[in-house]
Amino acid sequence: MSNFTLFQPIYQERVWGGKGLQTHLGRTLPADKCIGESWDVSDRPEARSVITSGKLKGQTLRQALESCAPYLMGPAYPAERPFPLLVKWLDCRKRLSLQVHPPAEMAVSLDGESKTENWYIAAADAGAHILAGLKKGVTQDQFESALSENRLEALVHKIAVGAGDSMFVPSGRIHAIDAGNLILEIQENSDTTFRVYDWDRPGLDGKPRQLHLKESLQCIDWNDFEPQIIHPDNRAEEQTLADCPKFRIRRFNLNSEQEAMILPDREQTRLIHVVSGCLRETESGSLLKKGDNALLPYEESFRLKPVEETVVLLTDNFSES
Repeated sequence: MSNFTLFQPIYQERVWGGKGLQTHLGRTLPADKCIGESWDVSDRPEARSVITSGKLKGQTLRQALESCAPYLMGPAYPAERPFPLLVKWLDCRKRLSLQVHPPAEMAVSLDGESKTENWYIAAADAGAHILAGLKKGVTQDQFESALSENRLEALVHKIAVGAGDSMFVPSGRIHAIDAGNLILEIQENSDTTFRVYDWDRPGLDGKPRQLHLKESLQCIDWNDFEPQIIHPDNRAEEQTLADCPKFRIRRFNLNSEQEAMILPDREQTRLIHVVSGCLRETESGSLLKKGDNALLPYEESFRLKPVEETVVLLTDNFSES
């Protein structure tokens, strides 16, 4: 039996979604819906992931934490504490809203949760972009004037992206994902988003989506100018994509001639994300395929062997955040 803890995806309909999760990852999607997000690891009250493999199969992530927190997260982890991260696939067939997430120091006062995240671009159409941070020198007054005059896009930093690129998005950074991106998003366990602008687009119900201008203007980091994207280093076996107090994310380029990746038990809980290729657990023979996001419990060790050329992300340093 595999010791991987995998979960049943929770699909979310979005006005900007499509069928990319089916095309790129081989998922079976609900018919006649624009699926923008797949919540693959979630311990949200409104969306509890159900475990589909491993010793805790059949339980929700919340039930598993309540019954087996030491096994999953280590001996010091409080059973009542939510899982710290939320892992999603995003299929962005159309542009997302221009938005910001509240920093921790003001989240509670705004009746929300802080949300630092990282985007890994698994696939991108020709000409795809993201928007992140302000253009150099833009002031709050200039931003508010442009917002009132419907010319905000010119003030936000726009970056061309391709497969393998990665962008760290701390709370307070204004951002939007442009059309044509398939993204693996690893983030704090939060669902607080303040929309600044939605490109005059109706929602799924045909009505304009709610904006949060007052809250957004309080949250934007007005000194966050032109952040840099991290491009893939395909010559390096290991590359750090993000390292912050909430999580660390590393990218690994693997091939079938390499020794197995060894992840010892009782060090920390980890998440592993297969963005291309396939991994085999040498002891059980179980496979992790492209698109899988697996939780590796604290009390389990793993020897993971690439079946072919494979790119994985490994997220750790989150269980004590």
